[in-house]
Amino acid sequence: MVKRMRTKKTEYNKQEGVDGKENEKEEIEGNKEEEEEEEEGEGEGEGEGEGEGKEEGESGGELANSEEDEDGKSRDTGKNMKNLGPLFNPKAHYTWNLCSTRSKHNYIPCIDFESASGKLHNFRHHERSCPRAPQMCLVPLPPDGYETPISWPESKSKILYKNAAHPKLAAFINKGSWIVESGEYLTFPVNQSIPKGGIQHYLDFIEEMVPDIEWGKNIRVVLDIGCNDSSFGASLLEKDVLTLTLGLKDDLVDLAQVALERGFPAVVTPFGTRRLPFPSGVFDAIHCNDCHPSWHSNGGKHLIEMNRILRPGGYFILSLKRTSIEVEEAMSTLTASICWNILADKTDEISDIRINLYQKPQANDIYQLRRKKVPPLCKADQNPDASWYVSIKSCLHTLPESIEQRGTEWPEEWPKRLETFPDWMNNREKLIADSEHWKAIVNNSYLVGLGIDWSNIRNVMDMKAINGGFAAALAQQKVWVMNVIPVHAPNTLPIVFERGLIGVYHDWCEAFGTYPRSYDLLHADHLFSRLKNRCKHPIVIVIEMDRILRPGGWGIIRDKVEILDPLEKILRSLHWEIRMTFAEDKEGILCAQKTMWRP
Repeated sequence: MVKRMRTKKTEYNKQEGVDGKENEKEEIEGNKEEEEEEEEGEGEGEGEGEGEGKEEGESGGELANSEEDEDGKSRDTGKNMKNLGPLFNPKAHYTWNLCSTRSKHNYIPCIDFESASGKLHNFRHHERSCPRAPQMCLVPLPPDGYETPISWPESKSKILYKNAAHPKLAAFINKGSWIVESGEYLTFPVNQSIPKGGIQHYLDFIEEMVPDIEWGKNIRVVLDIGCNDSSFGASLLEKDVLTLTLGLKDDLVDLAQVALERGFPAVVTPFGTRRLPFPSGVFDAIHCNDCHPSWHSNGGKHLIEMNRILRPGGYFILSLKRTSIEVEEAMSTLTASICWNILADKTDEISDIRINLYQKPQANDIYQLRRKKVPPLCKADQNPDASWYVSIKSCLHTLPESIEQRGTEWPEEWPKRLETFPDWMNNREKLIADSEHWKAIVNNSYLVGLGIDWSNIRNVMDMKAINGGFAAALAQQKVWVMNVIPVHAPNTLPIVFERGLIGVYHDWCEAFGTYPRSYDLLHADHLFSRLKNRCKHPIVIVIEMDRILRPGGWGIIRDKVEILDPLEKILRSLHWEIRMTFAEDKEGILCAQKTMWRP
């Protein structure tokens, strides 16, 4: 264990390998510069005061200050409250109880929405909707207990069944061939997948149809809609393709939890009438294997949303086992109306799967050639990146045309892409300096000075990512990082994707879209100080960290001492073990480890 140091001290226990005062001093000074820059950027995008109830929502600098509740009325998030006192009450005493919900150990607040009586509303899982009262309870462990997850890379082939226990998972296992129950484990046989002939043959068949795809070179960031078969993302990972699985939370079994337990990126969200929490034009390819039976229904809104988040020139891969002539005709009409070019339409004889491969246009002139301008082009003042609590629009955003605009050029091949900053990125020098800053912190402090066994770390979240510098610094480690851009912050998520990384928009006043016990490490750099005047109940952020972090997982929190001191008290009340604290000039860092404790 690394010796814990009080915040008034500046010395380290050198025998335990803590890196020393100089590294932390450099780190804290860098924090001040980042915070000053973010304050400037945030002021530019602040928008109106609280309670205005705009529908356009929030996403990375496009702020609206309100959300919709289950009755469709605006609901405050507490934004712009002038809190002159401390973020956490230093005199508060905390006691905890277990949550009593129908979802039990799998509870996802805001997605598994329940009334005060415990009864689920009839729109359960259809739209995101958060409880009015803050959830001041802790999610229980699985009924059969919880054990330390199997480490990567062994977790690719097997996981502990009880860690991912789900009421409908057993029935799915009996039907599936790619997931097998073997004693206390769930195993994933090599070359077993939903497509017959194996997932490798499936990927090769796609690349043979369209050689320009070049998995791992031309294609780096992929969105997999639904989570029917995590072998798709597993096989692409071996080709240096980062696949984010979108677990569509509905009343069917959701395998996103299995993907996370195996160590693959996944996020859980409803996909009904609202946009997904991503910027426009960021995914190199989107894959759907029998994931959504009605792309053509409701005016094709869901496919129009795919068009929004797909990079200009990006690929949409639709795999179907069987379909009707009516559906084929409707899809043909819809894809033609949004000017997607069908590159291939072929049935694989081995898997008996029909694959349609479309490409999004790269220029606006093709939109003007349409006989019917349906769907119409979006108005110029409609922000294509606005996505937080924003309804799906039945219009097409125009494509970028000048070199100064994001999306006019395809990114560099991976891994050169990680450290390439195109012309559309402002302050390139600062981006380069930021990358070097995080490399120094990660290499000189995080990897060697905090007592963390990184061989047990796979799923990592940066709760306030900014430009993805922290994730880029970990690129050589056997981890993946979910880069979260708070909705009140400047819109830097497109930069994250451009670098070949993944992330989402999120409001930390609400629960994150993932299952309990999803992450091995949470990184929060000045997150709490930035939310002081935003969240009505900041304690819910700590409760959410406890929910999504695995027992034995780590939290690295960097912030002002006035926040870290009471935060340490809260973490101790949750029975987290404080491994290290350090502070200088009112700035500090706290490293803590979650335990198995539940009340």
